Amino acid sequence: MIKRTIKVNDVERMVIAEADKSLALVLRENLGLTSVKVGCSTGQCGSCTVILDGKVIRSCTRKWGKMKNGARILTLEGVGTAGNLHPIQLAWIAYGGAQCGFCSPGFIVSTVGLLESNPSPTREEVRDWFQKHRNACRCTGYKPLVDAVMAAAEVMRGEKTMDDLLFKIPEDGRIWGTKYPRPTAVAKVTGTWDFGADIGLRLPQGTLHCALAQAEVSHAKILSIDTSEAEAMPGVFKVVTHKDVKGKNRITGLITFPTNKGDGWDRPILCDEKIFQYGDAIAIVCADSDKHAREAAKKVKVELEQLPEYMSAPAAMAEDAIEIHPGTPNVYYEQKVAKGEDTKPIFDKADVVIEGDYYTQRQPHMPIEPDVGFAYENDEGKLVIHSKSIGVHLHMFMIAPGLGMDPENMVMVQNPTGGTFGYKFSPTMEALVGAAALATGRPCFLNYDWYQQQTYTGKRSPQFTSVRMAATKDGKLLGMESDWTVDHGPYSEFGDLLTLRGAQFIGAGYDIPAIRGEGRTVCTNHAWGAAFRGYGGPEAEFPSEVLMDELAEKLGMDPLELRYKNVYRKGSTTPTGQDPEVYSLPEMLDKLRPVYEEAKKKAEANSTDEIKRGVGIALGIYGSGLDGPDTAEADAELNENGTVTIYSCWGDHGQGADMGTLGTAHEALRPLNITPDQINLIMADTSLAPNAGPAGGSRSQVMVGQAIKNACEQLVAAMKKPDGSFRTYDEMVAEKKELRYFGKFTAPANNCDENGQGNPFCCYMYGAFLAEVAVETATGKTTVEGMTMVADIGKVNNFLLVDGQIYGGMAQGIGLALTEDYEDIKKHSTMSGAGFPYIKQIPDKMDIIYVETPRPDGPFGASGVGEVPLCGPHPAIINAIYNACGVRIRELPARPEKVLAGLKG
Repeated sequence: MIKRTIKVNDVERMVIAEADKSLALVLRENLGLTSVKVGCSTGQCGSCTVILDGKVIRSCTRKWGKMKNGARILTLEGVGTAGNLHPIQLAWIAYGGAQCGFCSPGFIVSTVGLLESNPSPTREEVRDWFQKHRNACRCTGYKPLVDAVMAAAEVMRGEKTMDDLLFKIPEDGRIWGTKYPRPTAVAKVTGTWDFGADIGLRLPQGTLHCALAQAEVSHAKILSIDTSEAEAMPGVFKVVTHKDVKGKNRITGLITFPTNKGDGWDRPILCDEKIFQYGDAIAIVCADSDKHAREAAKKVKVELEQLPEYMSAPAAMAEDAIEIHPGTPNVYYEQKVAKGEDTKPIFDKADVVIEGDYYTQRQPHMPIEPDVGFAYENDEGKLVIHSKSIGVHLHMFMIAPGLGMDPENMVMVQNPTGGTFGYKFSPTMEALVGAAALATGRPCFLNYDWYQQQTYTGKRSPQFTSVRMAATKDGKLLGMESDWTVDHGPYSEFGDLLTLRGAQFIGAGYDIPAIRGEGRTVCTNHAWGAAFRGYGGPEAEFPSEVLMDELAEKLGMDPLELRYKNVYRKGSTTPTGQDPEVYSLPEMLDKLRPVYEEAKKKAEANSTDEIKRGVGIALGIYGSGLDGPDTAEADAELNENGTVTIYSCWGDHGQGADMGTLGTAHEALRPLNITPDQINLIMADTSLAPNAGPAGGSRSQVMVGQAIKNACEQLVAAMKKPDGSFRTYDEMVAEKKELRYFGKFTAPANNCDENGQGNPFCCYMYGAFLAEVAVETATGKTTVEGMTMVADIGKVNNFLLVDGQIYGGMAQGIGLALTEDYEDIKKHSTMSGAGFPYIKQIPDKMDIIYVETPRPDGPFGASGVGEVPLCGPHPAIINAIYNACGVRIRELPARPEKVLAGLKG
């Protein structure tokens, strides 16, 4: 132990800590300064940024033993408070800089260091600073952060006032369609928004810290598990194995379709008979400290019989491949699409036929906050599980049978969450902490490190896709044929539904009268397939959007004009045979056309032999909802003080469920003339709020929004008097009227049939994307210099939220196109190794053009937004690379060596 006296936020503190403990953990655990976040623990994310003796540092890499007496440290707690915000914090709120908020403290402290050294930075200097200090953000696409820094600098120079940054409610009182700040913004910019690891520091005495013993191979039989040495290690209370799990010890994958050849009960809570993927959980060590738990986990001995490891779909589909789950074929689900006439005679007679083979990779979600959760038994004897779940009711029903629990004796709660981007559609640790709490009778806390986050949790499923298109010589599409293979890893959850997306979205956006195709879901031993923003859309639309460009070249047509000729108009139908709910794509392309023409001129003027510039476009389409008659519920209650409480389990990836709920409720409650601060939110707790369904498929604004609207309208109707005025709380009680109203909405939609035909979604989202790229001919390196999206997501609830969703989605699309992958388990287990895009990899030039076409079935005309910004950037970038240098990349990511090989070829 080492004692040091340091000055933290201008207060002298004496601290005694172990020499090898990081400064980040000393600040968090010894001093309670939880604005300092720990993400990667390797200095690659900047969430732990503090200022030490006047220098911006990443405190996770500074050991306590290296600290000197008298060191001066500034954390976010010393920058500003909720009642006395610093201009940087207020600017972060005004420009939507805090989405999930996990990276915000590090960015804000880093900005303090920047503006103290350079009070008048340019935008590029701001970007250089964040790149240098490795401040990473996965949510915002960085542009709002630079906007915030520039605005804060103006205030600090005296050119603007703090009042200039404050949101002013319009005279009519309406916040729908404005930039009203999200309710959690102040807490996020002051570091007082407690994430799971922060709450973990405040759990009761006696809480056990958990660490996992995990598989280090990808496929094996388990011959024995010996926990005796681990149990004898210091501080260990119990080592939990499958023998301690009282239920089925399986998590149900919720088979969607009866033609699925599996039963869905294929993912163990703790492995018993086999290892199915690298990182599988074998045992949970429960100890008095995280350090003791992790040291003991290394002592769990597992005897294995190695089995063949099928790390790709082609390997698992080989004739000699054994069944990964005995009794279930590795190809366990097949999906057909058949729309219109038979395509064979159409292709035989067509003027032009074009085809191609494409691959989208195993994209990792890479949230800055690793997975974290805890469980305990409450005073009512119920098992309570807190986690990053974005589907608390869904996950309760998925894990209860495996734990041997009745769902009625369980409570699921979502903690404030540092980004998920879809991986938390799967229960990743909920069953583990639940099993540990049940086996030990004590509260149990589990926090993955970033390596575990990367190696254990699900990823976007890779997809191999072949597409053929037939057209007339003047460019009218006649037919399409497709074949797609989804590598879904070892666990089937939602795999069949994901494969259906190929039928729904390959060729989406275009009137194609005849379609034939077939897809399949394949079980492999690589990382399990989890929902990732776009959920099948980026995989399905990449091949058809690149092939549209190839068709345009073959026809001698401009790619935009070919699209314009074929997009949905009255009389068109989607690939599922459904009439689109709106027909805004021609208008969207009309708005994109002048931007496109100007970008082409600019690219041609600025291309050189060393750097070739080009422009590419693509469409992105996605549905808002889970297939068919999707349902959501919410409650609205009048309180004694005249305020209204909304009870909703709208899950929050960081996208802004708080503001989505508030904006929708306030619009519905406007007849009562209440202000936004008179609406209280009770969110994401199954014991307090009804089942809203999971936050996936961009369903929440439509589905949960309609349920909230319905509940609020019932309350308003009950309060309304015959003379048009409204009853008070006391009058409602006196007249024995209900105070709490249950809202529900069921989508007017139906599932697709066995040939992929039907009306799966009542609302869609539409995007038209333009990418401007520069390609270095000597290296093949591609830089995206600009992105534009024309977006029709219906009427916009809140522009701060929606802008941020689009910027962030486009940034992830750039990563998908150029750098991100999780193929090599060792190489891709770090942020930099997996191709995480830092600020200089994302352009500052990102523009959004809105076309707000009201949706008939959306609340106040709104559709969803989250998925579509990631459905079209990557094909636009790939098309731009071809436009720049003539190299066509069909397998993502388009790393420099691939482009360079094409240039040399």
